[in-house]
Amino acid sequence: MTDIATQPRSVSQVEQFEKCAYRFYLSRVERTTPRPAAWAIQGTAFHQAAEVYEESGRVLSADDVVQHFSDTYGKLINEALDREPDLTRWLSAGRPAGEDIEKRYVIGQEQTARYVQWAQENQPNIWTTPSGKSALELYFKVELNGVQVRGYIDQLTVEPDDSLRVRDLKTGSTKSRFQLEVYKVAVEKTYDVPVNRGDWYLAKSGGLSRVVRLDKVRDEEVAKRFEVMDQAVKRGDFPASPSYECRFCDVSHACSFARKLAPS
Repeated sequence: MTDIATQPRSVSQVEQFEKCAYRFYLSRVERTTPRPAAWAIQGTAFHQAAEVYEESGRVLSADDVVQHFSDTYGKLINEALDREPDLTRWLSAGRPAGEDIEKRYVIGQEQTARYVQWAQENQPNIWTTPSGKSALELYFKVELNGVQVRGYIDQLTVEPDDSLRVRDLKTGSTKSRFQLEVYKVAVEKTYDVPVNRGDWYLAKSGGLSRVVRLDKVRDEEVAKRFEVMDQAVKRGDFPASPSYECRFCDVSHACSFARKLAPS
């Protein structure tokens, strides 16, 4: 408990805690070994391939970027299989895990190729920080209401009025407005540059989401969610919230509440 009570917070910590504090406890206090999921590995490999492409100045061919995805996906899958060779213990989306691994390999390759095509056609203007770093997987650490908050921003792009737009790359369907709001606050505090809009690149469709207005976001409201979560963690307050989503929880195998929901 000492470690987790003093660690910096993140968007994923807050959202995990708010959905089910007991899952947070199992994952981050008990450090339960999570069940692997091919969809998570697909997302990681896609992000790495997109970053490599952008860092190259968009000179790599689509084939090269897809190959980077394939190599990364294969490496991460093999590492996960070493940790958990029993595929029946893997999380999967309604199909056998072995089939899911193969399917997401193909889906990830297609999504990576579409990203390259989209970036070539639209040429998003990636911001450069004052230190000369491209705003790709940009690390930040800020203090909000006395809570240290850190994370990585997938992309920051420059708007016509020289403000910035935060962008998160998504291979799945779940989108978090709170994530964009936190990124806005962090960027403005760190760089003193306005962030008025955000969006998601949706790998499933190969294009951008609707624009999310962030100009009305209040720092205090964003900070409050971190403060509430941080105080609950320090109190050791981890209530369970069993629901349908337990079937997608990577630590449900260690959770007595989830087992009670499982069909007999």
